[in-house]
Amino acid sequence: MKREIVRFAVAGAIGFVVDATALYAALALGAGYFAGRACSFLLAVWTTWRINRRFTFAGGRRGSAWAEWWRYLLAMSAGGVANLAAYTVTVLLLPRAAWVPLLAVAVGSGLGMCLNFASAKWWVFRRSSRTPG
Repeated sequence: MKREIVRFAVAGAIGFVVDATALYAALALGAGYFAGRACSFLLAVWTTWRINRRFTFAGGRRGSAWAEWWRYLLAMSAGGVANLAAYTVTVLLLPRAAWVPLLAVAVGSGLGMCLNFASAKWWVFRRSSRTPG
């Protein structure tokens, strides 16, 4: 499990870079903090799903990739609620500055990680009872 946690954290770090990059791109295109974050969050979730299904929990696949994606999105949404709540509080409490969205994404990402790992490991990528290992 320690290896999975490290791999999940690496996937999360990559997801963080995708999230922050997409958020700043959306802001540059005129999206606000919240519409931009909705788009960046979805892109980050898709990215981490692809990494986690191939790298972190490769032996835990069950069913179709499409069904797995929807389970993953639902599971990550629970952590995402905590993530977005922390993001919102950070953005609203701090003065507007170029570094605030980055800090807010970091705060939200850290808060959601534990909940996301548990739901990914024990629900989304849970090994079937018939699967050895």
